Amino acid sequence: MRVARALISKFANDSSTVLITGESGTGKKLSALAIHELSSRRDHAFVPVNCAAIPEELLDRELFGHVRGAFTGAANGRQGRFQRANGGTLFLDEIGEMSPKLQIKLLRVLQERQFEPVGSDHAVLVDVRVIAATNRDLQVAVREGKFREDLFYRLNVLPLELPSLRARVGDIPLLTHYLLQVHARRKGKGMLQIEASATAILEGYSWPGNVRELENLIERLVVLNDDALLRSSDLPDYIVKNSVPPHHRSNEVRLPMEGVDLDGILENIENGFIEQALQRAGGNKTRAAELLNLNRTTFVERLRKKRMLQTARADGRRSKSVEKMTDQNFLGRMVEGGKAQ
Repeated sequence: MRVARALISKFANDSSTVLITGESGTGKKLSALAIHELSSRRDHAFVPVNCAAIPEELLDRELFGHVRGAFTGAANGRQGRFQRANGGTLFLDEIGEMSPKLQIKLLRVLQERQFEPVGSDHAVLVDVRVIAATNRDLQVAVREGKFREDLFYRLNVLPLELPSLRARVGDIPLLTHYLLQVHARRKGKGMLQIEASATAILEGYSWPGNVRELENLIERLVVLNDDALLRSSDLPDYIVKNSVPPHHRSNEVRLPMEGVDLDGILENIENGFIEQALQRAGGNKTRAAELLNLNRTTFVERLRKKRMLQTARADGRRSKSVEKMTDQNFLGRMVEGGKAQ
């Protein structure tokens, strides 16, 4: 988040388009607003548009406006969001849901800084800084033909990726304390404290809804609390039952944008488990097979195919290419190993 904050400050000093990516609830709109408020455009409008919440035909008019008589019922002309954001910032949330037709119109505005309102043949010039956001992988959408490649590169001039809450567990106590203050003040209550055991449970939960989910929970707890102390017993069952202590959690494995050699990664993992099982069993194939939940015949045949029978005879021998499975960086190193192949 320090990196994200530094990028927000740098991006504010420029007028190039920004593409904010991240899961739902990570704060994409707040980041866009922060960029606007730190920029020289702060005295002009910040205009948000949720591209997923408005049907295509309405979104066209919403973005670009329309002239009188453009369609049935258009008794008067109306400015679109681009014109309302003139001199300021237009925030296009859920840009990945925009239709191909509107993608073409948006590309033209970004390139030429002008557009025609619906029903008009006269171009309107605008000075708007566009910030787009999505929780989708637009590069995948480009490969699938669902998003224009030229528009993606036009939007992705200044990329900002916001991490999930589970990827920054250390922020959970800080956010919890802050949100307790905010909602206690809003509800007219005194400052609430939270037990260490309750905080530990919150740190162990995966937070699929990210910061938004955490804030909604804190607001609910503040409303229900009567004695200024939040205990682990106050937390809902779905949080408590799905909380895993941090030292029991494996690192999140993320697919690199350039992809990986999956077969190579799986081969490395399998070989690593086999070698460690043999080492732990002192070279005893029967015991090693039991550690891997395999029968001895299957295990020996697998060793033969992998040409690892010699390894099985070398009691205590350790391959330099294999890291301990208890190492927190194991899967990450396996990914790196697969990429290198």
